[in-house]
Amino acid sequence: MGVQDNKEALITPPLLEAKKLFHKFDYELFKNINLALYKKQSIAIIGTSGSGKSTLLNILSSLLKPFEGEVVFENKSLYDIKQKNLLKIRREDFGIIFQAHYLFRGFSANENLDIAKLLSNEEVDTKLLQDLGIAHVLKQGVGELSGGQQQRLSIARVLTKKPQIIFADEPTGNLDKDTANMVMDTLFNYIKENEAGLILVTHENDLAMRCDKVYKLEDKELQELK
Repeated sequence: MGVQDNKEALITPPLLEAKKLFHKFDYELFKNINLALYKKQSIAIIGTSGSGKSTLLNILSSLLKPFEGEVVFENKSLYDIKQKNLLKIRREDFGIIFQAHYLFRGFSANENLDIAKLLSNEEVDTKLLQDLGIAHVLKQGVGELSGGQQQRLSIARVLTKKPQIIFADEPTGNLDKDTANMVMDTLFNYIKENEAGLILVTHENDLAMRCDKVYKLEDKELQELK
């Protein structure tokens, strides 16, 4: 994030803001989590397995209501609005990249993208497919693709709907280092070109440090590292 972007962040409201989040299951997972994401900004959250990273991402992305606290998007507290309005935000404004690919098996790669195009009323960006290195596999069935190709196809499907915020849970988990960097370059370019934001959960410190801000979830609290 450059100097100009930092100046803009000071005078524009955040895309997304988390306030005093607290969550528990049979045990306390984390407490007093505060976070703000601005346009063109990337945030990475790291932490040990079981620290609550994915749970926090689910809360931020509207998938899980926190025990306490709120998540604010466009001046609305996500968990206070009607379910149909929340679903509309999730469908139109949020792009969620899961560890599982959730592709339609039995369909080709291209047909999976066509479904995304139909639901979002957005055209598939051929440059995006080239950047992700999957333009040559579009006619292949999903089952014929490697795990890494399936992961990149699922990312392309998410970006096709032009979300304002991308939530990514280990998006490079099945990829070699060079391909992982290619995917991250694509995500970073997307948020700059579309004035969007990215919140990334990863266990890879090198990848995390490429983001504008880095937090570590440890001892039930979010510690800023960068």
